[in-house]
Amino acid sequence: MNSPQPAAFPAGPSASLRPLLVIVGPTAVGKTDASIQLALHLEGEVVSADSRLFYRGMDIGTAKPTPQEMQGVPHHLIDLADPCCRESGMSLAQFQQAAHQAIAAIHARGRLPLLVGGTGQYVRAVIQGWQAPPVEPDPALRLALESWARQVGPDGLHARLRTLDPAAAEAIDYRNLRRTVRALEVIFTTGRPFSAQRRQAASPYRLLVIGLQRPRPELYARIDQRIQLMLDAGWLDEVRLLLERGCTPDLPSMSAIGYRELAAHLQGRLSLDEAVALVQRQTRLFVRRQANWFKPSDPAIRWFDAGPGAVQQILAYLAPLLPQSPGTAGHE
Repeated sequence: MNSPQPAAFPAGPSASLRPLLVIVGPTAVGKTDASIQLALHLEGEVVSADSRLFYRGMDIGTAKPTPQEMQGVPHHLIDLADPCCRESGMSLAQFQQAAHQAIAAIHARGRLPLLVGGTGQYVRAVIQGWQAPPVEPDPALRLALESWARQVGPDGLHARLRTLDPAAAEAIDYRNLRRTVRALEVIFTTGRPFSAQRRQAASPYRLLVIGLQRPRPELYARIDQRIQLMLDAGWLDEVRLLLERGCTPDLPSMSAIGYRELAAHLQGRLSLDEAVALVQRQTRLFVRRQANWFKPSDPAIRWFDAGPGAVQQILAYLAPLLPQSPGTAGHE
């Protein structure tokens, strides 16, 4: 798959900053394996930018890397929250702060941080210095919006956001009720589009952004295969245990693709074949949304075809861009 390839990372003021290697691409493309291999070669540590990996006990269905798969590479921002607690999730601003703290600690250890994940807004928030609209939460308005969502469903509330602010709706998964509510809260409080109020600051890092890609038919085949492997590994039992612990399908954690669908099967509302078909469909839709965040035409991303030899090609590309010890390059 051919796509425009930018020149090596440009020299300039950012050359004095400490490096951050960013690995992006669609779900199931192979980011986890590639990032671990790169971290082993580059003395790096991984900072997860995948909103599905925050929750403890949601391992199989999120393709969370196992300790064996991590091969001793430290991973950060994984297993932070209780999936059965409605308030235990991580907002975009909280993630941004936690990611900056993790990256700073990795640099302090003289190692290279790798920001890895397919959640576009989390990646962009870190590398583009997003600053949230300075609007204080309005508890009464938030409760009203959540009540409205219970009446019309997350997709109905998201449709209202799409009417008021198409750009914000494009960036927010309709299943992420918390972010939809926050966007509407800001719109109704200020009278201005949420997307128009997000500010950016200069990145504090020397960014090296790597994209992994595969032909779409190949990617879809990998997705179907991975779903079946997850089921064979006990995904249904994982969802059953979450339900037994008191996790309800309307919780933010259960918006991770597949969990609500499998919960519906376990509750007798869908056959297993119907649930699997929905998981496949939702994953394909997610891949298309990811493509809006990580475009082949983006000059800031250096794309590589995933597969055999990809890691060696990336290392060859990075060699002249990381001439010093990864964590200590740049000023203090």
